[in-house]
Amino acid sequence: MSDLDQIGQHILRVLSTNGRISNIDLADRVGLSPSACLRRVQDLERSGTIKGYRAVLDQAAVGKSFTAYIGVGLSDHSKASQEAFERSIALAPEVRECHNTTGVIEYMLRVEVADLAAYKSFHTNVLGTLPQVSAITSYVVLGSPKDERA
Repeated sequence: MSDLDQIGQHILRVLSTNGRISNIDLADRVGLSPSACLRRVQDLERSGTIKGYRAVLDQAAVGKSFTAYIGVGLSDHSKASQEAFERSIALAPEVRECHNTTGVIEYMLRVEVADLAAYKSFHTNVLGTLPQVSAITSYVVLGSPKDERA
């Protein structure tokens, strides 16, 4: 956000908390006319600063009440091994996020499933079958007092 002026930054802050706000209400909140506000938002979309809009779901309501973060270590640190792992993970619907990290592990995953049995199945039948994986450390989410992901 360093290349944006204060109004652009304000637009992004408002949209990040309420992507469904009307253009008229957004314009009022950031101090622009509706037409100027719409142009600014469209410019932010065209430039890729705003990548999209999405609904934030209640995971329990859609049958995914078990969340875990998983640290994954690879046995081979080659580019080919990383790419093979990433291709496999891209096909796993249980994995909602995959981050390549520095430190002791290569990847941090966020997995959402129905329950512990479904997690065990994912752990054993998906992660446990990938030849690149040498270490799996699970962190089960007990609660999320702050979660600003969209």
